[in-house]
Amino acid sequence: MMKMKLLLFLSGVLWVSADVLHQDLNIKGCSDSDGEFMYALDGEELWYADFKKGKGVEPQPPFVVHSSYPEGMYQFAVGDVQICRTNLGLRRKAMKDIPLERDAPSNLVIYPRDEVELGEKNILVCHVSGFYPAPVNVSWTRNGQKVTEGTSINVPFPSKDSSFTQISRLQFVPQLGDIYSCSVEHLALEEPMTRTWDVEMDNPQSGPGPSIFCGVGLTIGLLGVAVGTFFLIKGNECS
Repeated sequence: MMKMKLLLFLSGVLWVSADVLHQDLNIKGCSDSDGEFMYALDGEELWYADFKKGKGVEPQPPFVVHSSYPEGMYQFAVGDVQICRTNLGLRRKAMKDIPLERDAPSNLVIYPRDEVELGEKNILVCHVSGFYPAPVNVSWTRNGQKVTEGTSINVPFPSKDSSFTQISRLQFVPQLGDIYSCSVEHLALEEPMTRTWDVEMDNPQSGPGPSIFCGVGLTIGLLGVAVGTFFLIKGNECS
């Protein structure tokens, strides 16, 4: 079945450096309401055009050596998306009888990036994959209240089966009892898909009390058995 909702033009280059195989990927795409223009290396985003903020973005952390891009890259990306939308309209007219394909997310997982320590800053990751077309809309809640501060999401990344993957992140400070949720909306879903993560469930840092009480109880129980056995033997000797 022809996938018509989103046209993607993928150009990849394989190259070898120090006997290691790398993949350089340029992703271009558009729909009626969205566009994508991104450079990636070995599955990691190096640069992408943020059409909502009107600028190019380098998502790699500052300690990583960043590649240089020519001036006017964002303007070039804007023009490329406009051409893509023109081609999309022409393709629809030529293939008007071919139905659109929509695949709901096949996998949704929420997990902390680092080992959880109460009161220490961490990042929750919401990993969505197996959907078509892109993108998805991801929202976060903490104890039932919507959270927007400290959230981010990457641009859709294509898989070999023509589906997409997106990852949303939430900066948070774990506190016992807090419940976080990640909800995903997509054209193929009748209602949002949601996963929850419980700080208390995933990080049961209980104090030494239960272990101590358990040990004391076991000791008292064994002492009671010993005392009872002593009096039983003495009773038999007297009879």
